[in-house]
Amino acid sequence: MRTLHKGRQSEKSLFFKYYKWVLWFSFTLYFLTSFFITNKPLPLSKTRVSGSKSSLASRVLFESVNKTRHKSKPKIPAAFKDLKIFIYELPSEYNEDWLSNKRCSNHLFASEVAIHRALMNTYDLRTFDPYEADFFFVPVYVSCNFSTVNGFPAIGHARSLISSAIQLISSNYPFWNRTQGSDHIFVASHDYGACFHAMEDRAIDDGIPDFMKNSIILQTFGVNYKHPCQDVEHVVIPPYIPPESVRNTLEKSPLTGNRDIMVFFRGKMEVHPKNVSGKFYGKKVRTEIWRRYNGDQRFYLQRQRFAGYQSEIVRSVFCLCPLGWAPWSPRLVESVALGCVPVIIADGIQLPFPSAVKWSEISFTVAERDVGKLGRILEHVAKTNLSTIQKNLWDPAVSKALLFNDHIQEGDATWQVLESLYKKLDRSYKRSRVSSQ
Repeated sequence: MRTLHKGRQSEKSLFFKYYKWVLWFSFTLYFLTSFFITNKPLPLSKTRVSGSKSSLASRVLFESVNKTRHKSKPKIPAAFKDLKIFIYELPSEYNEDWLSNKRCSNHLFASEVAIHRALMNTYDLRTFDPYEADFFFVPVYVSCNFSTVNGFPAIGHARSLISSAIQLISSNYPFWNRTQGSDHIFVASHDYGACFHAMEDRAIDDGIPDFMKNSIILQTFGVNYKHPCQDVEHVVIPPYIPPESVRNTLEKSPLTGNRDIMVFFRGKMEVHPKNVSGKFYGKKVRTEIWRRYNGDQRFYLQRQRFAGYQSEIVRSVFCLCPLGWAPWSPRLVESVALGCVPVIIADGIQLPFPSAVKWSEISFTVAERDVGKLGRILEHVAKTNLSTIQKNLWDPAVSKALLFNDHIQEGDATWQVLESLYKKLDRSYKRSRVSSQ
């Protein structure tokens, strides 16, 4: 009897051990499944050999995208809560490889990198199912091929690189061919946008490539008159300024601190034309500024580069933003972000995100032909409505709208891009199919 009793106890003990093991395994499987369903990975392109340049670049992008993964997500407004964007995973030679040069993600054309990063982190709007997408983002970095001669981005390869990317996605996916790219998005953060040339006459001659003419272009170039380089569906975006550089400057010198420089400009001001075309840089506007106001105590003008120039902007009342080869300039964003009233000297410029940034209330425009009157104009503003302009300018929401962040923030530059895209949902193939049924 004792033997039988012990046998039954042994069987019972074995049963309970087996039962607990099955229960533990079931709960573990359940929680793991739940985790992977609710936390979709952010896949990059193909895995590369560890230690290679592309592997390093891949980690840079991946770590930047994921470093604040567990922070609270921004609330997506009801206005575009159902907007869905699919991001193509292209081979690394189209984007990740360029990140081996850190300058690629920090220079004035780096919005192509910043927007890609922010969209990868916009979990509520990004979709991994292309059939539910409204728009398709094509992440090609064409601004990081820096010249070994002058250090400037050389974009002669831009057309062939983007053409190659389109050939790739149109051969492997059906989505480009069904709309000829009308619901596809590219970034062209160069002097003349998708014309891909720094000189206006060459840019106009080359025009926008035919293979991009049906798509949506996010570009820094914009004017309020007809121009071949914006003859495409587009959104005007600001040039890229690293938000951390702005924060670092403001930590040392607060926005409302002492401003002991009345008028500031640091940059290229030619006395004689030096480029091979024989043309003056910036239509001679900068040359005229130098000739007329160099030596004027009200103007702090510098022609040499200085890494700490943001410390000069935050000390200035007025910051000159004259055109260069193109109408736009990174000084426009830096001036706003650092509380210096932008003086825009670029006839016909179209400024970014006018619904979020009331440009007429935070800046003023001087016609190129009136540069000779700058001194009198600025003196008049300083005596009349300067305090009102500064009050409007120093609203944190204004500078926020012009700065790109790795993780989207409510009201920031990527947020403004999304609002602009939402207004173009008539280009969504998915929406058109639903409405026609």
